[in-house]
Amino acid sequence: MNQLCLFSSGLELANLIVTSDLLQRSWKEISEILRHDHIHTNGLTPPSVSYKVYDNRPNEAVTVFSSLLNELTLLKAQYCNSNPLIITGHSLGGSIASLFTLWLLDSMSPNAKRPLCITFGSPLLGDKSFQQAISERPTWNLSFLHVVSNQDLFPQLFIAPCNSVADGFTSQTHLYKPFGIFLLCTESGCVCFEEPESTLELLKAMGSKFVGNQISQSSLCFTDYRVILENLKHRSIYRGISQLHGSIMDPLLAGITMQLTTIGVETQGDGGVLNSLTTNTAARAKNFLMRRRNVFDPNKKLNDRKVDMAYLEWYKKVAEEEGGYYDSYKNRQSGSRDEIKSREEIIKRHRILTQYWKRMVAEVKKMPQKEGASFQKRWLYAGTNYRRMVEPLDIADYYKKGHRDYITQGRSEHYILLEQWFNEDKLLGNAIERNRACSLTENSCFWAHVEEAVISCDLLKDGQSSPEDQRSSKENLIRFEGFMIDLIKNYAVSPEIFLPRSTFMKWWEMYSKIARRSVGSPLTDFMKKDYRNYA
Repeated sequence: MNQLCLFSSGLELANLIVTSDLLQRSWKEISEILRHDHIHTNGLTPPSVSYKVYDNRPNEAVTVFSSLLNELTLLKAQYCNSNPLIITGHSLGGSIASLFTLWLLDSMSPNAKRPLCITFGSPLLGDKSFQQAISERPTWNLSFLHVVSNQDLFPQLFIAPCNSVADGFTSQTHLYKPFGIFLLCTESGCVCFEEPESTLELLKAMGSKFVGNQISQSSLCFTDYRVILENLKHRSIYRGISQLHGSIMDPLLAGITMQLTTIGVETQGDGGVLNSLTTNTAARAKNFLMRRRNVFDPNKKLNDRKVDMAYLEWYKKVAEEEGGYYDSYKNRQSGSRDEIKSREEIIKRHRILTQYWKRMVAEVKKMPQKEGASFQKRWLYAGTNYRRMVEPLDIADYYKKGHRDYITQGRSEHYILLEQWFNEDKLLGNAIERNRACSLTENSCFWAHVEEAVISCDLLKDGQSSPEDQRSSKENLIRFEGFMIDLIKNYAVSPEIFLPRSTFMKWWEMYSKIARRSVGSPLTDFMKKDYRNYA
């Protein structure tokens, strides 16, 4: 078996960026703002932004962003999704640029051109959850390029560790986490890193000369990135393989070693052995690249789930003699040894399908509103078939345990969202009109309605329930009868609900005795004449 070979292209990417003039042009615009302390955009003149350092906490960026919301809203309205856009900022202005870019990304259509945000000397902005929410969306994460020099103190403001307590032990963690791509610059060269934990470690290593120094307003001297960028542009980044330790055969580890050497980070310990920072950075890079290969894709494993659904389809057919697959599953502890064994296989398939679709829905739910409001059609309708096939099995388990009110008390959120997204798709004109009965009942909560109707009949039959419960039960049965007629008229229920041993037929036998209608209702007429021909 061939082993997957991984490489690190941080040096090549950094070289491409610094020689493209993209950074120089961005810094030139910032320099103009700094020089004139104002900007003119279609007659708009937002005020210059002043800042102070408050207890080393970056929520000042959010405060400034909020104070400029009116001006930024006008700028946002002027942006056309079809035009390329570069958003840039320096120091705290870089944080404002990042927040503005995120605001744009969240409101953009999936096919729009993504803006590029370039920051210079910007401090870390958010916590781990904030970083993960962006990193899990590769198109978002790649929209941010953060340029950081080891001569700049400002990016070091929020990388100091804080104490956390877990299981009685105190450890040090970092509240603020990096996201996007970081171009790390030193006098000896520059490299690009994207993996968050390694980026954080390297930011700490680059800022080690500041450790122990008191960071104050007066110590935050201006760093001119123009000079830094010009020096990098004229410097040869490539360092030959001969500079690496002779025993490094892994191309990824070799690439990481070259990158760290380029920015002046020590890669070897005693005896010429690679130190923990080097090996840990390489290990995290490998995990990051592997996760990137397995980034969320609804296509993955969908074909395998079709096999699981085929098992349930088979079970649905063979369970007809037991009143249908709903009742067979609900009473699965009875029957022959082979029947019980078959149901155990269905339980396994049920579990696999539910785990898959719960994860699928959770991933889509985390996506931006424009991108994750619903699946593409293939997966949306696969999820709908899953919901209609599998949710009745959950309902069977729920009522077998003696519970009530499944729809309001027991229904899983992933079913609710799958149904919501399907209904939204129908509103777009994708509804299907039927002229024959469907193979799967469209309302996946149908059997919960039936079970509640059975409970209402029981309450009326025993004669011991309170007048209020009796009135409520009668109203529930009248509503259910109307509900059934609508489903039948629209061919929205499967013919299997009319199998002789089904819970629905048991309900009808009870209800027809309790109702004792002198005048036939639509459901009564249907059950007397037509239900055997329903198909």
